[in-house]
Amino acid sequence: MLVNELYLEHFRNYISEAVEFSSGANIITGGNAQGKTNLIEAIYILAAGRSFRQASDKDLISFQSDSAYIKANIQSSNREQSLEARLFRERRRELFANGVKLKKVSDLTGRLTVVQFGPDDLDMIKDGAAVRRKLMDTCLSQMRPIYTAALSEFNKLYDNKVKILKNFHEKPSLLELLNDFNYRIAQQSARLIYYRTAFAAALSRRAALVHEEFSGGTESLTIKYKTIGNMDASGKKPDEILPEIIESQREYYQAELRAGQCLMGVQKDDLEIDINGISARKFGSQGQMRTAAVSIKLAERELHYDDKGDYPILLLDDVLSELDNERQSYILEKIAKGQVFITCCDENSISLSQGCYLIKVDNGKLKLEKPVATMTSLRDYDVPTVHDYCV
Repeated sequence: MLVNELYLEHFRNYISEAVEFSSGANIITGGNAQGKTNLIEAIYILAAGRSFRQASDKDLISFQSDSAYIKANIQSSNREQSLEARLFRERRRELFANGVKLKKVSDLTGRLTVVQFGPDDLDMIKDGAAVRRKLMDTCLSQMRPIYTAALSEFNKLYDNKVKILKNFHEKPSLLELLNDFNYRIAQQSARLIYYRTAFAAALSRRAALVHEEFSGGTESLTIKYKTIGNMDASGKKPDEILPEIIESQREYYQAELRAGQCLMGVQKDDLEIDINGISARKFGSQGQMRTAAVSIKLAERELHYDDKGDYPILLLDDVLSELDNERQSYILEKIAKGQVFITCCDENSISLSQGCYLIKVDNGKLKLEKPVATMTSLRDYDVPTVHDYCV
C-alpha cells in the first residue's frame, strides 16, 4: 500500500502544492507551524474520511477559499487508484474513489490504510478511556466496513437517547421512544463489543511480543477489552451478547432517568492494559507507559499487515522527538517495511542508517529532495491474526 503522489488546493496553509513520495521513508521537515502535520493530515483524511485532529471542515480550508481539495494517487490491492476529498464551508464534504463519488465513509474501508502515531499517543496508557476507544474504533473502522456502519448507527442512536433523557421531564411523550432506542442501541452495541473483544485479543498477542523484545524480556504486556458491567464477551457472537446488554439496560433504566444521562454502554468501555499483571495506568512508571504505548502502536501496524498482507501507511507526527534514543532507534528498526512518513523539525535528529525522500516544508511550500535507499528488514512474528477472531 503506497501513496505515490499528493495534490493539495486551499487545504490548511497549502494554496496549491503537489508532491511525490518514496515507497519507503519520507522525512517531512521544517520549523514550527509551517505545515508538516497538515501534510500527513491530508493523507489521513483520504484514508479515514476525517481528520485525526478535532477539526471541522471550516478549519481545514484556507482563509482565501470557500473549499479545499485533496487528491492522492495510490497503489492499493495491487492496482493504481485515486482518492479525493472535497471540503466545503457551507455543506458536507464529498469523497471520491477512482472518480466515483462515495455514498458513505465506510466505502473508503480498505482502499488506503494508515496508522497515525503522534505525541498524544504516548500518553494513551495514563489518559482517559476515550483515547483507547479511539484506538479501537480507528483501527477496526479501517478493517471492517460493518464495524464503521455499526459505530455510525450507534452514535446517532446514542445522541437521540441523550436528548430523550435530558428533555423527557418537559416532554413526557419522549419516554415512549426510549425502549425502542434502547433495543436498537443494544443491537449495535453487541456488534461493537464482538469486534472490540476480538480486536483486543489480537492486539494483546501482537503487542506482548513487541513489548517483550522492547523491554529485553523483563516485562509482560497484556490487553483486555473491558465493558462497564465487566461482561465476558470472549468467544461470543453478537446474538449471544445482546441479551446481556438488554439486561444491563434494565438494571440502569431508573438510574438513567434520575440522572438524566446514559450511565452504561459501549461509549464508556475501555482497554485494560497490564504490565506484569499490574495495571499500567495505576502503577506503571513513565518509562513503562511510554514503552507500552510504542508497543501498542507498532502492534496496531502489524494487525493491519495480518489482515491485508500489506503494511499500512505509517504516519509518525513529531513523535520521535518525544522519545529517548533507545526508543527512537527501536521504532526506526521496526518500521523498515512499508511506507512511512515522519515529521520533525530537524532531519539530522533522526538517525536513519540509509537514505529516504526528504520533503522540506516552508510556510505551505514543499521542496522535495530524493536520496534513494531502503531501510533494514523487519522481523515477522508467527502469531494469531485478527482473522482468527473476526470473520
